[in-house]
Amino acid sequence: MRQDKTAARRSRTWLSGVRPYALLAGLCLLLYLPGIASIPPLDRDESRFAQATRQMLQTGDFLDIRFQDEARNNKPAGIYWLQAAAVSAFGSAEGTAIWPYRLPSLAGATAAVLLAFGFGTVLFRTDPGIAEPRRAAFVAAALLASALGVVAEAHIAKTDAVLLAAVMAGQGLLGLAYIRARSGRPVPGWAAAGFWIAEAAAILVKGPIAPGLAVVTAATLSIADRDLRWLRGIRPVPGIVLAALVLAPWLIAIEHATAGRFLADSLGHDLLAKLLGPQESHGAPPLSYLASSLVTFWPGSLFLVPALVQGWRRRDRVAARFLLAWIVPAWVILELVPTKLPHYPLPLYPALAFLAAGALADAGGFDGTRWAHRIDAVVRALWGVTTAILAASLVVLPVRYGGGPSVVGTLAAAVLVVIAAFPCVRPRARAAPGLLAALAAVFALALGAVLPGLDRLWLSRSAAALVAAHEPPAATPLVAVGYDEPSLVFLLGTDVHLAGPGEAAALLAEGGEVLVSDRQRPALRQALGARGLAMRPLGNVRGIDYSNGRRLVLTLCQVTRG
Repeated sequence: MRQDKTAARRSRTWLSGVRPYALLAGLCLLLYLPGIASIPPLDRDESRFAQATRQMLQTGDFLDIRFQDEARNNKPAGIYWLQAAAVSAFGSAEGTAIWPYRLPSLAGATAAVLLAFGFGTVLFRTDPGIAEPRRAAFVAAALLASALGVVAEAHIAKTDAVLLAAVMAGQGLLGLAYIRARSGRPVPGWAAAGFWIAEAAAILVKGPIAPGLAVVTAATLSIADRDLRWLRGIRPVPGIVLAALVLAPWLIAIEHATAGRFLADSLGHDLLAKLLGPQESHGAPPLSYLASSLVTFWPGSLFLVPALVQGWRRRDRVAARFLLAWIVPAWVILELVPTKLPHYPLPLYPALAFLAAGALADAGGFDGTRWAHRIDAVVRALWGVTTAILAASLVVLPVRYGGGPSVVGTLAAAVLVVIAAFPCVRPRARAAPGLLAALAAVFALALGAVLPGLDRLWLSRSAAALVAAHEPPAATPLVAVGYDEPSLVFLLGTDVHLAGPGEAAALLAEGGEVLVSDRQRPALRQALGARGLAMRPLGNVRGIDYSNGRRLVLTLCQVTRG
């Protein structure tokens, strides 16, 4: 008893004031900084976003977003503006460094974690089964920070990490309104205004995803409680007006700049197409997200069963009720939508982290049925297999795609296996969340050291280095044939031409250089020959186009007459 009181006193000390925010910010930097500058631009979404942002800065047009000559009307401008601000502050649109474009994602993921702690503290104070609300909130924030899906998105220059921050802010304030309404207290005006501003910001980043989640959450709670009156706290009418005032200037301007094509393309072509069928071959059967969460929510996925079982058992409590309304209906919808990508459930991970932390902190412990314990044992076994595979990847990847075994990767793999043994055997021990955070930190640090050296995966980086060693003469074109990944455009510059053999021959009529794949080289030679042109090899690089799995040899050739 005395030891428990002493532990509780120490917990209150290190979780007081701004200390937990500083600790969580440090954890985020430890997880998100490794590799942010050394991992090359990724295909395909990251390089499309980064290149479009670069062109925005180069042209000064911050509305009509383009990747080379192709309009990018599938996403709003918010993320491009944030990336443009980061590049203006820390880099240059003429440079090829990718890390400034990734800074908004790193900041977004970190903000989501800090917001999770703030909201979690309020949320867990409503649960009588949780003796230390701030500790439970800290555990939830740490589980969110270390989730592999969040760590990955924090390294990628696109929308999802920033969207996570907006979702966390919006859902947190919606939860605050629900908690205060259920306790008979008024909702502050700043909370209602903050909710609508967060929803407007989320729309500017990725369209209607966050408002849709808020609507589903609110509708589920209202139906379950048979009460709509709590929604008065978020001031729906003035709130919608406020959000419209925030969004209207951009929406009017973008519709004018794109001649009315933006809404038609983003809602009709992009969003509706994903809802109706698997877009770009990204289809998977229902329950795919539940299965993949073992990896994408790793290492916190060790607590999936206790989180869901305990959450359901506590559904009469305000905290669990709100979290279940946040995660269950939205997860079902995602499982039914034909188009599936690993990052789609990311806005639901805060709720999953809160449920897991609540289960760990519940004084009653895990009191599931016999079947729940059996499923938990299976999940723990699968979690162990997942961890072993992730550890093995640090050993195998450098051998297969790099220059040979990595000392850092091998040592990290051994450490991963040792650390993973403790929470896997005793998954609800008090120290388990800390061990999982250490597990994620070791993996992130190792991955940051291993990934940049996988030369055979970074075909665009090798091709750009080859071109830099044989720069084409001034005023002559550089053309790529048979390899058109966006990362190549980002690394070689906006003016590189992506073309087929016939078009390439026309572009090179007065000479220049061409980067051609082995698959298209015979066709290009024939097209050039028909115009009296010849090509002389300057060098080649080999690798794998991981976007489609093809092994390619890219040869840089100089094109001249006869």
